[in-house]
Amino acid sequence: MQINGGVRFCEQGMKASIRAMHVQSEVLGIINENVTGFDKVGFQRREPVVSAFTEYIGIHGLSSTIDDQPGRIMVSKNPLDISMANKGYFQIQTPEGVKLTRDGRFKLDKFGNLLDLEDNAVLSDAGIPIKLPVVPDNAEQVVVNTKGKISVYDKASNELVEAGYLGIVDSNGIAVLNPDVKQGYNEHSNVILQNEFLAVKPVVRNFEANRQIFMMESQNLQKVIQQLGSAS
Repeated sequence: MQINGGVRFCEQGMKASIRAMHVQSEVLGIINENVTGFDKVGFQRREPVVSAFTEYIGIHGLSSTIDDQPGRIMVSKNPLDISMANKGYFQIQTPEGVKLTRDGRFKLDKFGNLLDLEDNAVLSDAGIPIKLPVVPDNAEQVVVNTKGKISVYDKASNELVEAGYLGIVDSNGIAVLNPDVKQGYNEHSNVILQNEFLAVKPVVRNFEANRQIFMMESQNLQKVIQQLGSAS
């Protein structure tokens, strides 16, 4: 008895070209999103990841990773603008659950609750919304140290009163011990425009190459159809 086995794969050129152009279009979309987010506070660039079998399975083999390197830190005039020089994320309580963000543009409501720009509660290291024990007259009476400890000036006692620590974690939800918090600063994106523009060139070349192959295959198919039609 003899057993024969193997794997055979026959791919049509036009399908392969269309699939490749689709993948390159999605990659261009990721790069375009990075360029668009260049001036956004807290934006982190996405890096396209193409698997070894993408030429066979198309966009299902395309994914992306987040570049978690800190972005450009710039001075702000608002004491409630908080940024981090190290990796990490603020925790925000949203209606959809806890959200991680690098956007530290915060504000206070009339009750002393610390909120983000969309009125979501900022969470402490204990996982509860941060509420100041004393409502300050102005934001300059709020002090945040490099560890994320929040204090507020109490006029009655003429001293700083602790309000808790910012809940700063990594992408896995583990607390960051040394976030190097900067009060009065905004962190802009970590996108380098020059690198994004350079990344576009090979993607466009690959797209054009597959487009040319598709057009050649299409022309050959048209010739075959015409010949079959004339023969009949």
